[in-house]
Amino acid sequence: MRVSRGASVAELERLYRADFPRFVRVATAVAGNEESGADAVHDAFVQAVRNRRSYRGDGPLEAWVWRMVVNAAKKRVSREQPSAPEEQTASHENGFGDPVRSLIASLPEQQRLTLFLRYYADLDYEAIAATLGVTTGTVGATLNAAHAALRSSLKEAHR
Repeated sequence: MRVSRGASVAELERLYRADFPRFVRVATAVAGNEESGADAVHDAFVQAVRNRRSYRGDGPLEAWVWRMVVNAAKKRVSREQPSAPEEQTASHENGFGDPVRSLIASLPEQQRLTLFLRYYADLDYEAIAATLGVTTGTVGATLNAAHAALRSSLKEAHR
């Protein structure tokens, strides 16, 4: 019988204090603006503290929290922008220059999230896989597909 390890409030607080800017960068990229991104991070940590006993310790605590942050940011997008989220994400200020923002916003959601977690959060493939509930091979394939799509879009834009 496996006993649930849980996470302590102190562990979650350390993670929050150490990585708050990284969490906000990714949540902002997903949610579309910094205010929604910061709110999503706060929502995710409130949820993490409330549900800390459900953390089983199967993977890193950080990945468990990242999943909550990404889901909270996605929930904010659907709550604040119920129609055509793909188009609306492209119109928001989310930290990219206009052309790059538009190209990334045009990617499928899984590719965008994987890019954000890799380059905004600087997570390794294992942490991204744990966060998104996929394999590390899927992370690599998704990043490869995103890079190829961006290269293709950039070539088209320069023609």
